[in-house]
Amino acid sequence: MPTRPGLAASGKIIFVGASTGGTEAIKEFLQGIPADCPPILIVQHMPESFTASFARRLDSLCAPRVIEAQGNEKVEPGTVYIAPGHSHLLIRRGNAGFLTELAATPPVNRHRPSVDVLFDSATALVGRKAIGVILTGMGKDGAQGLLRLRQSGARTFGQDEASCVVYGMPREAFLIGAVEEQCPLGDIARRVIGTVCV
Repeated sequence: MPTRPGLAASGKIIFVGASTGGTEAIKEFLQGIPADCPPILIVQHMPESFTASFARRLDSLCAPRVIEAQGNEKVEPGTVYIAPGHSHLLIRRGNAGFLTELAATPPVNRHRPSVDVLFDSATALVGRKAIGVILTGMGKDGAQGLLRLRQSGARTFGQDEASCVVYGMPREAFLIGAVEEQCPLGDIARRVIGTVCV
């Protein structure tokens, strides 16, 4: 049963990027997300041999359903899609809504999957109905993509320095103005869900 009217039906989609320290950060974030959440697409930098087991672990710990994206899945409320370690994760328009898409194109920012690739597909197709989140991680992957997402009208959130394992990706995003709201990890899920029906 939906816990809040309009949450799953809001039309919003949440996009998340993380790297170093992200496995635990994503777990904590998702543990604050209700089962009737909008769809969530996540890029976590990790080897392909670990992403399926990471998704299964999250699925056992979190209220929403969590799967490793295989490509061509319908993007549905109450479901979290984890990018496989061998491909970029994107969103594309289908006949009746959005679908996941995988791309084995070259790495971006030295990463495949890349957070920028995910965020740029969100900007192109979802725009102001998107919510972007950048969590702990080394480097700058996702910063420019989050900026473009914010410029398209999306709400954007970044993890604060004190709660990051590595304040790299969120710092880069914050410095260029991509982060609308910077929060401790423990507050991000609540803040994100609070913007869904606004």
